[in-house]
Amino acid sequence: MVLEKLGEGLRNAINKILRSNVADREAVEELVKELQRALLMSDVNVELVFELSERIKKRALDETLPPGISRREHIVKIVYDELTNILGKKAYPLEITPGKANIIMLVGIQGSGKTTTVAKLARYFTKRGIKTGVVCADTFRAGAYEQLYQLVSELGVKFYGDPNSKSSVSVAKKGIEVLQKEGCEAIIVDTSGRHKEEKGLMKEMQDIAKAINPQEIILVVDGTLGQQASVQARAFKEATNIGSIIVTKLDGSARGGGALSAVAATGAPIKFIGNGEKIEDIESFNPTGFVGRLLGMGDLQSLLDKVREAELTPDKEAAMAFLSGRFTLKDFYNAMEQLKKMGPVSKVLELLGVGAKFPNELKDVADDKMKYWKVMMQSMTREELVNPKLIDRSRIIRIARGSGTQPKEVKELIDQYFAAKKVAKMMGKQRLRGKHGMQIPQGISPEQIKKWKGKLA
Repeated sequence: MVLEKLGEGLRNAINKILRSNVADREAVEELVKELQRALLMSDVNVELVFELSERIKKRALDETLPPGISRREHIVKIVYDELTNILGKKAYPLEITPGKANIIMLVGIQGSGKTTTVAKLARYFTKRGIKTGVVCADTFRAGAYEQLYQLVSELGVKFYGDPNSKSSVSVAKKGIEVLQKEGCEAIIVDTSGRHKEEKGLMKEMQDIAKAINPQEIILVVDGTLGQQASVQARAFKEATNIGSIIVTKLDGSARGGGALSAVAATGAPIKFIGNGEKIEDIESFNPTGFVGRLLGMGDLQSLLDKVREAELTPDKEAAMAFLSGRFTLKDFYNAMEQLKKMGPVSKVLELLGVGAKFPNELKDVADDKMKYWKVMMQSMTREELVNPKLIDRSRIIRIARGSGTQPKEVKELIDQYFAAKKVAKMMGKQRLRGKHGMQIPQGISPEQIKKWKGKLA
């Protein structure tokens, strides 16, 4: 999960204030201490942490409450607002103009994950119907051509490189000419990895930029560097016109919060983040949605992007039924299959804002377990599938025998079904009633809302 420890620390702090009887000065000061601890452990700059803490404390104690919400809820909104502010305040999407060649140049030091990010970005564009091409202009590192070709060869993108050339400038120019003729709308140029002190390579980067005139130059920053990421960002910004940043390696990084906040402080907008090793583990960076996920409030826009990428068409009635907790074992299985098409179940649940509430076993459902579940359900009667409450110990033994599984495995399926049912119902109540700023899903009519609210009451 993205910055899991930071998110857990922030959620614990928020939950304490929400559970407290009164949101007085003592409760606010305790909240601030918890927030400080979580942010410092994620390597966020000490001075920034204390500035943030003071702003939250002052606003929480001094601001007049807006009508219709409690002080506890207002404090949660203040934390949300202030955390969003230090990560860039708003999203800066990478704009691709259809029908023309949009040239994007990636730069970064060696080991930052730049070449892998080129492939991730190529997949990201391709999944959105943008004809994409990649140019390998890294003529410095041995094996760069082979690595990038292998990464993009299965993506259906056009590729150009010349492993025999020593001139990165000429390779970049030639590659763009070739890919423009192929009709590519997004042309991603990979360059040699460099260090801020390597003046020759920095000069080469400037020469490439001058020769190809990219629409945007993106700096790839290693998220494990923490606060030191700002040193890189400033050095590259001084050397060339950095348009934006991609922060990589945020999965499991204890220093990810430091990297994100440090880079945002340079003024260069973060446009993407890499949150895993797989080719699909890249997402457009939206500070408000990102903070919402950290606080357990979900990120609806990122979830919708995942749905579109997986080419899924959710059935609104089925979705509302699921959120009401009124679903059968077969519905549960189908829902898990749909989730898996969007990527690891744990990440999808995180986008929904309920990852912390689901059992770990359910978050990490493996393909082989899903196969076992299907066989188990084939051994159940229609009545058992519709009403799993009927499945007692004797039925579990019968189902296990009929499916070639163990009774404990059948019980595990039943237990996870009821756990999902409980959390889905809770999530549905929050979403339909608009708690903590959650929005009613688009396309749901007032009549449907009224109908389902009655069932959820």
